[in-house]
Amino acid sequence: MPEDSNILPGRRPGHGRRGFLLGAAGLATPLVAGLVGCSSDEQVSAAAGRPRPDGRAATTATTATTLAARRRLGSLEVSSVGLGCQTMPGNLYGPVSSRADMVTIIRTAVDQGVTLFDTAEAYGPFESERILGEALEPVRDRVVIASKFGWDIDPATGQRRGGLNSRPDSIRQAVDGMLERLRTDRIDLLYQHRVDPTVPIEDVAGTVKDLISAGKVRHWGLSEPGPQTVRRAHAVEPLAAVQNEYNLMWRGPEQQIIPLCEELGIGFVCWAPLAYGFTTGTINPYTRFTQGDFRAAVPRHSPENMPENMPLVQLLQDWGVRKGATPGQISLAWLQAQKPWIVPIPSATRTSHLLENIGTEEVTFSGDELREFTTALDAITIHGERLPAPVLAMSGVEAPAP
Repeated sequence: MPEDSNILPGRRPGHGRRGFLLGAAGLATPLVAGLVGCSSDEQVSAAAGRPRPDGRAATTATTATTLAARRRLGSLEVSSVGLGCQTMPGNLYGPVSSRADMVTIIRTAVDQGVTLFDTAEAYGPFESERILGEALEPVRDRVVIASKFGWDIDPATGQRRGGLNSRPDSIRQAVDGMLERLRTDRIDLLYQHRVDPTVPIEDVAGTVKDLISAGKVRHWGLSEPGPQTVRRAHAVEPLAAVQNEYNLMWRGPEQQIIPLCEELGIGFVCWAPLAYGFTTGTINPYTRFTQGDFRAAVPRHSPENMPENMPLVQLLQDWGVRKGATPGQISLAWLQAQKPWIVPIPSATRTSHLLENIGTEEVTFSGDELREFTTALDAITIHGERLPAPVLAMSGVEAPAP
């Protein structure tokens, strides 16, 4: 799940991501602050150290963070921050600037050291994979591509047929489609998007194992699985990663899944690490989402819950001033501080947001700071469910017995 935002005017000045970057409290990297409000081409020129389209030098380029840290998901090495590509088709949080801009953002991410790129056949459907394939084809051997199967999607038309489908023949067909759209000969990390309650996980794992033997897949993982399903899947073919929602508003994985990953040597990937933009300071009780924005249906964003959740934003803004960072960077750094094998994958459809997320590498917590922040976080009660009920019902599902 993604993080970028397309919201209507109505926020109070200084509360949004832009306001924080430009205001006195926004002590983020000068590059990010300088890029806000620039065109996409200007942003990318600055990020890459190239001249702007008007011929002027991108003088702020030297302050850009290039990711150097690497983490391991099982035996798979990836950058410490990945890029989620779900929002790039423009049908989840609202329209994006252009498809060409999305390709440019992905290539900028590569230039700045990002190696993990996350997509799925369901994003679009298919369009996110096509965008990613176009963007990464020239640098395929420098990156790690993750995609997901498991929704019942017509492979010819991309139409959703309703429900889930992880039957072995469907998995094989889905992977062949992914390879074509991603312009590659292998998927580096293939996830089951949601556990299919009608298909034993042993059948799923066995099929993926065959795909690994065939060279079409390198590593695999599960998204939002039940803990016993993780154990059963891992016994057939070792998992590289589990991908679950995990952020300062939703810490459910701390109860079972993260300890289980530690026990089994499985990496953990955080989707929605910025809580759909909430922990960037972008969203507040004055926010009005554009028509069709998925976040309008999230219960914790309801008019009665939003004001109750604002103490978290205040905590992040206070620590942002203290650490010389943005609220979003504090959010991502806290996640990374939990375990050395946790990797957040915030999305971005604006270059400035991408560079801000990458800048998290400059933010660290001492042991005392981490304990102090977490104690304050523990004292905040989050109001509202993390997802609409029908979507939430698909999380934590245990696969049927063989």
